[in-house]
Amino acid sequence: MSQAAAVAERSPADLGRKSTGSDFAPLLRTVKEQGLLDRRVGWYARTIAVNGLALVAVGVGMFLLGSSWWVLLLAPVLSVLCARTAFIGHDAGHSQISGSRSVSRAIGLVHGNLLLGMSSAWWNDKHNRHHANPNHIEKDPDVAADVLVWTSRQAKVRVGFRRWLTRNQAWLFFPLTLLQGVAMKIYGFKDLRRQDARERVVEGILLVAHLVGYVTLLLAAMPIGQAIAFAAVHQALFGLHLGLAFAPNHKGMEMPDPDGERWGHLRRQVLTSRNIRGGLATDWFLGGLNYQIEHHLFPSMPRPHLRLAQPVVRAHCAAVSMSYTEAGFADSYRQVLRHMYEVGEPLRVE
Repeated sequence: MSQAAAVAERSPADLGRKSTGSDFAPLLRTVKEQGLLDRRVGWYARTIAVNGLALVAVGVGMFLLGSSWWVLLLAPVLSVLCARTAFIGHDAGHSQISGSRSVSRAIGLVHGNLLLGMSSAWWNDKHNRHHANPNHIEKDPDVAADVLVWTSRQAKVRVGFRRWLTRNQAWLFFPLTLLQGVAMKIYGFKDLRRQDARERVVEGILLVAHLVGYVTLLLAAMPIGQAIAFAAVHQALFGLHLGLAFAPNHKGMEMPDPDGERWGHLRRQVLTSRNIRGGLATDWFLGGLNYQIEHHLFPSMPRPHLRLAQPVVRAHCAAVSMSYTEAGFADSYRQVLRHMYEVGEPLRVE
C-alpha cells in the first residue's frame, strides 16, 4: 500500500477521537505515525542542486545572448527560478529541510540574502508572526493596513492617495504585485535596524553582495539599455510570481475577532486558510503553498509530504465538523479580488 493510500484509509471516526481536550492532538498523532513529519533531506538536496544548476545555466545564457535583445527571453525564466529559490528559503525558515538551526539559517541566508537580496531574518520574523496568528487584524503583519487593506474598518480611516488606492485596490492588485520583489528587498534593508549587531553584519554584507553581484552580472553580460530592460522584466515577473503564490492562501478567509474567544490551533489555522486544487504542476508552480491548510497546521512538514497529508487532514476536519476550504486556481484569485472589492465598496459610494 502506498503512503498516500495508508493516510487516506484512516476513517473519520478514528481521526475524530479526542485526547485530553484537543481537536488537534489526534490529527498530530496520526501524522506522526505516518512519518509525514520526517525530513526529506535527499529530496531537498536534489531540489537545491537542480535549482542551482538552472540558475548557472541562465547566467551563462545571459552572456551568450547578451549582445542581442533575445536575452530578454531569459528574464521570465530567471523570475521563475528565483521563485523556486524563494520557496527553498521559505522551507528552510520553517526547518523543513534540516533539524539543525545553523544549517537552516545558512540555507536561508544563501537562498534569501545572497541569491535574492531578500533578508531571511526579516522574512522569518514577519512570517512566524503570521503563522502564529493568521488573519488576526492586530497580530498578523500580512493583514496590517499598508498599501492595501483587508477590512472595512481599515478602509474607513484612509485619506488622500491611500483612500483612492483602497477604492480601486481590486483593480490595482496584480499591477502592484509587479513591485513586490523590489519592495521585499527594500523591507529587508530597513529591517537591519531591528536586528542585533552580529546578525546585522551578516545579513547586510550578503544583501550588499547580492546587489553588487546582480548589477555586475547584468552590465558584464549586456549593454546598459538591455540590462535595465532585463532587470525590469525579471523583477516585475518575480514579484508577480510571489504574489500569485501567496495571495490566495488567506485573503477573503475568516478573520478572528480580536475581542472574541481565543481559537485553538486547529480552528485558527484551518478556518483562515484556503487550499488551491491542482496537480503536480500546481504543486511546482506554487511551491507547495497550495496546501496552505496542511502547511499551517504543520509548518515543519517537508514540502513533498503536504500532498500526502491532505487526505488525513480533510477527513479529520469532516470528523470534527470543521469547514475545509479548497478552490480552483482561477477561482481562488476571483475570491481574493472580490473580498478586496467589497472592502473598498463603501469608499466608492460616498
